[in-house]
Amino acid sequence: MPARKKSRRVRFIVIALVLLLVAGVGFASYWSVTTVRASFPQTTGSLKLAGLSAPVDVRRDAYGVPQIYADTPEDLFRAQGYVQAQDRFYEMDVRRHLTSGRLSEMFGKGQVETDAFLRTLNWHGVAQKEYDTQLDAATKAYLRAYSDGVNAYLKDHSGATLSVEYAALKFSNGYRPQRWTPVDSVAWLKAMAWDLRGNMQDEIDRALMTSRLSQAQIKQLYPAYPYDINQPIVDAGSVDSATKVYTPAVTSSGPQSLNNTVDGQLAGISQVIDQMPALLGPNGSGIGSNSWVVSGAFTTTGKPILANDPHLAPQLPSLWYQMGLHCRSVSSACPYDVAGYTFSGMPGVIIGHNRDIAWGMTNLGADVTDLYLEKVTATTYLRDGKQVPFTMRHEEIKVAGGKSREITVRETTNGPLISDRSDEIREVGQTAPVDNPPGGVNAGYAVALKWTALEPSKTMEAVFELDRATDFDKFRDAAKDFAVPSQNLIYADSKGTYGHIGYQAPGQVPIRADGDDGTYPVPGWDSHYDWKGTIPFRAMPYEYDPKRGYIVTANQAVIDQSKYPYMLTQDWGYGTRSQRINDLIASKVKEGGKISMDDVQAMQGDNSSEIAKQLVPYLLKIDITGDKNSYVRNAQKLLEGWDYNQDSDSAAAAYFNAVWRNVLKLAFGNKLPKELRPEGQCLRVPPVGETGPVDNLDGKGIPTVQECGERDPSEAQPDGGDRWFEVVRGILPDATNPWWTMSTTAFYGIDTDKAHHSTRDQLLAQAMKDARYELTAKLGKDIDTWSWGRLHKLELKNQTLGTDGPGVVKWLLNRGPWQLSGGEAAVDATGWNAAGGYDVVWVPSMRMIVNLQDLDKSRWINLTGASGHAYNPHYTDQTGKWAANELLSWHFSDGSVRKATKATLVLTP
Repeated sequence: MPARKKSRRVRFIVIALVLLLVAGVGFASYWSVTTVRASFPQTTGSLKLAGLSAPVDVRRDAYGVPQIYADTPEDLFRAQGYVQAQDRFYEMDVRRHLTSGRLSEMFGKGQVETDAFLRTLNWHGVAQKEYDTQLDAATKAYLRAYSDGVNAYLKDHSGATLSVEYAALKFSNGYRPQRWTPVDSVAWLKAMAWDLRGNMQDEIDRALMTSRLSQAQIKQLYPAYPYDINQPIVDAGSVDSATKVYTPAVTSSGPQSLNNTVDGQLAGISQVIDQMPALLGPNGSGIGSNSWVVSGAFTTTGKPILANDPHLAPQLPSLWYQMGLHCRSVSSACPYDVAGYTFSGMPGVIIGHNRDIAWGMTNLGADVTDLYLEKVTATTYLRDGKQVPFTMRHEEIKVAGGKSREITVRETTNGPLISDRSDEIREVGQTAPVDNPPGGVNAGYAVALKWTALEPSKTMEAVFELDRATDFDKFRDAAKDFAVPSQNLIYADSKGTYGHIGYQAPGQVPIRADGDDGTYPVPGWDSHYDWKGTIPFRAMPYEYDPKRGYIVTANQAVIDQSKYPYMLTQDWGYGTRSQRINDLIASKVKEGGKISMDDVQAMQGDNSSEIAKQLVPYLLKIDITGDKNSYVRNAQKLLEGWDYNQDSDSAAAAYFNAVWRNVLKLAFGNKLPKELRPEGQCLRVPPVGETGPVDNLDGKGIPTVQECGERDPSEAQPDGGDRWFEVVRGILPDATNPWWTMSTTAFYGIDTDKAHHSTRDQLLAQAMKDARYELTAKLGKDIDTWSWGRLHKLELKNQTLGTDGPGVVKWLLNRGPWQLSGGEAAVDATGWNAAGGYDVVWVPSMRMIVNLQDLDKSRWINLTGASGHAYNPHYTDQTGKWAANELLSWHFSDGSVRKATKATLVLTP
């Protein structure tokens, strides 16, 4: 038989076996081809959409990305709601249940604790107040039109015709989606704000560290921002004295002494937060993003080039939905001609460009949350020497297939008591958080959350203002209303010789009392610690056409805090990515070169490891003792001549990152308080001098609990982000720094005969050995077969059933894995958490590059695709290109869109 025919026959046999396997799975009728395809949207021909004033065209390109053309804004946003429901309604439905604390209605009792926490925060209630009291008539009209479009789709679709996930939900609990409301859209902004809330987890962690570490040690683990090596976003500046701003806040001298009970409360809150769904990024990790803009004076196009790639949790479908919204005739009556990235479930475009300007966003990281310790009884809290009654809300949590649960939410002037949602407190109002009753009255500490997002704002209005802005002044007007989450907004236009570039820091950022820098919980019973308003928008930093010719924002410090009269935060990102981008741009500009679109795309894919540049020279000097058959030395040689790039096929990148992870384990993991230690994590390392690979490993290549000896199997380690880059950079020159000591007893000054005072080089040697053993278990003994991508993998999972559904459903809905380049705090930020392994846990969720000289030459890519329907051609059709740092053409003008159109749907009144 010819080889080609034989190969074809084998493929047919394999396909037949797969089909038989699928056909034989239980409840196969729910997952038949007919069921899967039932929800695919109609994209050609015509459909009636009630409420339209005139026909609307929906043109889709080869990747299913829609461009909508209408005569009025209301028609435009009504069609947007309909089209997004076509592609993404299940995603929208899950989001609104999350933001309203109603996940249990869809998924049962397993979501009750999450719902209870969300009801305590009351996102949906705050969104309702925003809609009722803050938004102008036009914004409300757009929100209603969008909702009408969604509901028009729901009217004609249900169950499997909405999405295949509903086939499973209908079978298990009889769930039916309700009508969409404008408040459902507004509430999504609260979810954004939650995941981009700033330093709340750091505040908890620092407080818990006081039980075991000194203030000096805590400061070492939270070093000051390195202004000497990583420049802030804007050049040093201050607020003019004519604005009559407040004097700078006084740096805190440290937290009040916390007792064990308060520690327990904070630990319980931390546990609840960890259980919250990570909508945008992993909790407690440095959610970041990159954006930069270069003046036309330094580009090959002669006009600005603007780039943006937000780093968020990988999701399937992607958090983003690409779309264009076009008024056929742009005028004051219909001012929208905009394209970019939207959120399914919310009208307008969040990031992108219109015909006049382009903009991008990264997380500013402003400190907009504070934890207040409250002295409470069951019904009151202490306030300036008086007992004040709580404001109370009663909430009913309905549970699919189970009994409803009722909770009581207690609120103080400093916000809701989030400690009431900890595992220690089940019956709210009957038991106080601390059993310390004076005079027979149950009293103790609780923890309240003060957060700017719990106050109504105009952020939804700001989205529409951005979409129709025509110049920098209008852009800043929009930014003024962008209250939460606080973002770095970059800007570009094509006006004038070289166009203009700019930056604005928006957001509601609190002004704190003297002596409070937001780094620790403060006493809520003393009104001295109340917020003193928010920083006036006129005092927020901004830039317009800076002399250097470019602006970079990547979560670094906005401005040198010592030269600015307000505190934005004490917990910036440490500038690793931002400085790398600054250096890449500056090196090109200083050499007299011009930056091209291809240059910018290459920068987005830059995966150089900055911590490797610091650490590898030390690692290469280590003399591995007792190294039988050069077992570790052969791995060490991988680092010789390594260019520090973390390409997916790099063995050196694999070995270095394993060494880095083990350095963190040995230097810091066993020194953190038990409350910060994830359960079940074993950090046992092979004995010093061990010359071969560990034999007793679990399936993940980690020593089993039985091999942990006397060490606590729940010990923790840092996540490995760029804060830890800075911590290690600070102690690297000091070979005998106490943090290099691998023994807990020696570190804490208990000088016993058993204490082992290790040095930096001894610890690095041990980390190199441990990394060799670990990768042998994971990748094999032959280092020639090692690659970073084999460790550093991305699997895309459906946001609900893809993680908790039956195995066959996961198989149908999930995709991957992909072996990725990039790494932690690299520009190509395919992040991983050193506490949990090497798998990718956050990603550049999209990438875009806007060419202000010719908008039709702009480029973009999404993490997945336009569709949220499994097996639709556009489910993950962009992922392969995204993984390879490739971009698609971004068509914008009417002529360009027409040429790229592959399917046209006409929506008629």
